[in-house]
Amino acid sequence: MKFKYSVSDMLIKDINVVFIEDFLLYIKNNYGCSHNTAMKFVQRFRTVVNFAKNTGLVTADPFGSYRVRFERTDRDYLTMEEITTIYNHEFSSKRLEQVRDLFIFSCYTALSYIDVCELRQEDIRTGFDGNLWIIRKRHKTNVTSTV
Repeated sequence: MKFKYSVSDMLIKDINVVFIEDFLLYIKNNYGCSHNTAMKFVQRFRTVVNFAKNTGLVTADPFGSYRVRFERTDRDYLTMEEITTIYNHEFSSKRLEQVRDLFIFSCYTALSYIDVCELRQEDIRTGFDGNLWIIRKRHKTNVTSTV
């Protein structure tokens, strides 16, 4: 707002599609954000505007005709060397070491964060081969997973 409109504050009712586009371009150009990162900022801004709309602070929706569009990206996989580097890294706190351990566990089991959080002792059972297996329903799909 300071850069484009020379003001430090603005009424939320003065927000329009042009302001939203200017905000997106400002983030991309001045902070070096990728398109998808900038879109996440716009998405969070939309949440604030929706709150104002739902509480009656504004009646017009500047996001009414605005579409948040993310670009499709291909994610790279971590190499074994990168996983080993993370595994061997010494952290300054016990909490960060636990985060690292859970992350490494997820790498080897392919369980998502929520599935690891919901993992219970009773999910670890002896399998058909006599070895211990993690057998549980996945949170997102409700499909039984055997690891």
